Amino acid sequence: MTPRQKRMVAVAAIIAGVGIATAFALQAFNKNLLYYYSPTQISAGEAPSSRTFRVGGLVENGSVKREPGSLEVRFTLTDFNKEIGVSYTGILPDLFREGQGIIARGKLDNGQFVAEEVLAKHDENYMPPEVKDSLKPHMGAAGGTAQSTAPAPAAATAAAQPGST
Repeated sequence: MTPRQKRMVAVAAIIAGVGIATAFALQAFNKNLLYYYSPTQISAGEAPSSRTFRVGGLVENGSVKREPGSLEVRFTLTDFNKEIGVSYTGILPDLFREGQGIIARGKLDNGQFVAEEVLAKHDENYMPPEVKDSLKPHMGAAGGTAQSTAPAPAAATAAAQPGST
């Protein structure tokens, strides 16, 4: 075999190795993806039935039911369009309550979402200036008023946070 042929075989082997490594990496990445679905998308059948995914929305008022003597909790999650029943066995986050936004990770089981993890979202009123600017035309039509997007002075921000000196 000539030196040129040896180099071509080496280049082909390197390209094949990189291609195989890329295929393995993409396959592993695809298995670890967690897609997010709303209750409306789940009721429309868009969510996978055999795969773990995330669902988010607000816990409906009056829907939280706890099983006596166990850690099992059942509640209804809504996006104000559709609702989905969620069951979870474990200790809920401190911020979990009715009317609060949550994100749950789990699978569908006969139309019921069985959560493996529940994350409670804290009440956050901040809105990026770009989003606020895009909503101004809609807010004006609805009779609302847009608030200023100017950041608060540093001294006021530090004084407003508990534990800061």
